[in-house]
Amino acid sequence: MGLFSFFTQEIAIDLGTANTIIIHNDKIVVDEPSIVAVDAHSGKLLALGEKAKQMQGKTHDNIKVVRPLRDGVIADFNAAELMIRGLIKMINPDKKFLSQSLKLVICIPSGSTEVEIRAVRDSSEHAGAREVYMIYEPMAAALGIGLDVKAPDGNMIIDIGGGTTEIAVIALGGIVCNESMRIAGDELTMDIQSYMRHQHNIKVGERTAEDIKINVGAALPELDNPPPDFVVRGPNQMTALPIEIPISYSEIAHALDKSISKIESAVLSVLERTPPELYADIVNSGIYMAGGGALLRGIGQRLSDKLNIPFHVADDPLHAVARGTGIALKNISEFPFLMR
Repeated sequence: MGLFSFFTQEIAIDLGTANTIIIHNDKIVVDEPSIVAVDAHSGKLLALGEKAKQMQGKTHDNIKVVRPLRDGVIADFNAAELMIRGLIKMINPDKKFLSQSLKLVICIPSGSTEVEIRAVRDSSEHAGAREVYMIYEPMAAALGIGLDVKAPDGNMIIDIGGGTTEIAVIALGGIVCNESMRIAGDELTMDIQSYMRHQHNIKVGERTAEDIKINVGAALPELDNPPPDFVVRGPNQMTALPIEIPISYSEIAHALDKSISKIESAVLSVLERTPPELYADIVNSGIYMAGGGALLRGIGQRLSDKLNIPFHVADDPLHAVARGTGIALKNISEFPFLMR
């Protein structure tokens, strides 16, 4: 047994719609966009992660750029397998990871169906994992933020990722009530694309819309320390001539308003279903936010004003789920909520 455990490689994977993060030996060893470029004819992997992202929107007929995950779940089984296999190889390119002794903890959306869970398990096993454990994303986020998930106190987590927003109330090592909605980072990016098309007559791609969101994305039209305007260049839809437009954060707050309102409604809906004792705990301790969407300027303030409950954004919201998955990997025997 000792010899076997010596050869076992243990890794934790936060398989996200936008980014995939791998933790090995308590360190983040891979943090890459969840995207692959494959040969359109042979299906052979050409690039993955950042290299594949640079090809996005710039390919010809022979190269296909694929995002294997949509809305938090695997949409392209083969591409997902190629991506997981490729990212695992990145950990240690010189030394081959022994496929027969790879132990994985991987996180999944809390609203996953049996079919979606099986797709994640099968992709992981095809990529070479011998033991696969799964953890729900809000639970991983709670662990990553540093909450005691096994305590009888109620904690509420909102994890706004790339494909899904996960809202969950956690107590005694389990999820008491939750909601998994498909309005998250990708939807906000689409909102920005649509706004630019209708309001400014300019066509922008997914990458440019993502840049706008990062530079001037906001949830409130008035901020104390506003970011400078972001200049967008692209073709005019009517004339196809190049135009240049400065975009302010208040415009983007207006563009994202509808989607953020839906997230507010979902939080309210989970609070309505929360048992009164846990509700009191949540009002006392506040609600915790993780995921890339938590970096949207003023989102904590907006939700706080709406719900009259303090909101705390995690210190490093982008890596909270990955850190929690790493903690689960180290304490597999202690956490009964891990699924085999």
